Amino acid sequence: MSDYILVLDEGTTSTRAMLFASDGALVASAQAELTQHYPKSGWVEHDANEIWERTMQCALEVIPKAGGAAMIAGIGIANQRETVVAWDRQTGEPLTRAIVWQDRRTAPICAELRAGGHEEELQRRTGLVLDPYFSGTKMRWMLENVPAVREATDAGRLAFGTIESWLVFKLTGGARHISDASNACRTLLMDLAGTGFDPELCELIGVPPAALGDVVDMSGELAETQADLFGRAIPITGLAGDQQAATIGQACLAPGETKATYGTGAFVLTNQGESVPVSSHRLLATVLTQLGGKRTYALEGSVFVAGSLVQWLRDTLGIVETSSQTEALARSVEDSGGVTIVPALSGLGAPHWRSDARGVITGLSFASGKAEIARAALEAMAHQTHDLALAFAADGTRWDTLRIDGGMAANDWMAQDLADMLNIAVERPDFVETTALGAAMLAASGAGLYPDLESAAQAMRGKLRRFEPAMDAAVRDERLARWRAALRAA
Repeated sequence: MSDYILVLDEGTTSTRAMLFASDGALVASAQAELTQHYPKSGWVEHDANEIWERTMQCALEVIPKAGGAAMIAGIGIANQRETVVAWDRQTGEPLTRAIVWQDRRTAPICAELRAGGHEEELQRRTGLVLDPYFSGTKMRWMLENVPAVREATDAGRLAFGTIESWLVFKLTGGARHISDASNACRTLLMDLAGTGFDPELCELIGVPPAALGDVVDMSGELAETQADLFGRAIPITGLAGDQQAATIGQACLAPGETKATYGTGAFVLTNQGESVPVSSHRLLATVLTQLGGKRTYALEGSVFVAGSLVQWLRDTLGIVETSSQTEALARSVEDSGGVTIVPALSGLGAPHWRSDARGVITGLSFASGKAEIARAALEAMAHQTHDLALAFAADGTRWDTLRIDGGMAANDWMAQDLADMLNIAVERPDFVETTALGAAMLAASGAGLYPDLESAAQAMRGKLRRFEPAMDAAVRDERLARWRAALRAA
């Protein structure tokens, strides 16, 4: 019986293939690092061919663990959302490097649109703010600055897509150019009340609609791979942007349920049901699920720097050799010694949205050492999340509990610090890679292993650990005061 699910979890720093049993148990996993290209300050790029080749490498490594392709019921894809690939739809080759979601080069385009008075309309229709984070302005930049992209447009051969769109195109041998609704809604080119990419929004941003794929559901028989890739054609039955996938993996399927993922960045989503949410406090409205053409929505707060701050401490400053050492360092001191870090290394996301902000470390003294800086880095996660909690509450969505996941969530000290600073219970599943699990749930229900997504989530979600708040209010207030002072400096 074909009851395994293959998940392609394509992240910012690595790509993985993960094999799940139908009960949600992880059977096998393979991972390959991705090269980060920084050609200029504020620019971040990936090689789209490298993403494709390393994704295939990982997939071919785990498929034999299922007993071959015949045992796989469906493929689920989760991906870094706003990263854009431009390719030639005839040759299937990229026309330039992919522009990564962290990239800030399109700030002048955003400023131009803002000066033209378009921000209010864009936020009302797309749920997004004008920021270089989102995909549409990246597409326009490619059109204006990359001759090969312009030439492909003139020849009618240009294809634009986010990473799931690129992978499906390659997996199907060019037969399918699609984008699932959770990724399409992150482009500034899709009206949340509409069904596909909107011609008016495309014209406003400056992107030809003909270069975009069809917007599709997130679960079901969406496409199938070329037979020669894996030995037989495998249905692609689940697609989701990484944060929506993690929300599904945390079973936040009822209005009000909230998750936070701490990976390269940090992303909080609260299920808002079937009504399009409207934020007055610079949060984002986004599609959470589209199943059978029916949508549920979420309110989202996006923080650009989370795990990448620890990576910076490791790779650039050499303060730690491995990311996991930060927990022991944080526990080795009573507090940060007054050190506070604002990790605006690529600007500030929600609720501030300041692309011009830069990172700040305050409170340094001769007594400040590796432990204090490592602890301050972890404390910054709770500080940024607290800012989001205030914005969500101001928009009428107060969190009762917070479900956390992602690589950083495995850090017990950080999980407890979140509970302490937010003053609410924090829940963490034993299996913290809920992005991949959510993609597996979508693919399992899409392949018919479960009758619907709720059934898949109930069967496949594992055990939880709960962290209760235990911090004195005066300590919390003192830390938040230092954070706000440092934030003003940033």
